[in-house]
Amino acid sequence: MDKKPEKKTIEDIKKQLLAKKKQILADLSRVSRQDNHEADDRTAKFPEYGNKADENAQEISDYSTTIVAEKVLEKILADIDKTLERIENGTYGICKYCGKAINEKRLLARPTANSCISCKQKLQENE
Repeated sequence: MDKKPEKKTIEDIKKQLLAKKKQILADLSRVSRQDNHEADDRTAKFPEYGNKADENAQEISDYSTTIVAEKVLEKILADIDKTLERIENGTYGICKYCGKAINEKRLLARPTANSCISCKQKLQENE
């Protein structure tokens, strides 16, 4: 039976997550800008290359790529924030489905994991 990760391991993971959060926020600021009209207060930056047809096509292509990158970064940031919240409230390392401890090796490999291996496998089998 797995036991909840040790306090030092949790602190190490927390430091890693905070560093990753800082990097994600920096990455987001490069690909998006503040926009109070959006649900997450951000919108992807639209590139301006010129008025020629090929420049316009490149703008749209790059903008589409930027939107996808922004959504991926926002998802990672949300996962990090939820994990930091679980660390703060003392539920980190506990499977949200079965309530058992998540193996420490799993948490080290995937710090944002919120389920044990067996519950994750069951979920994937049902997809």
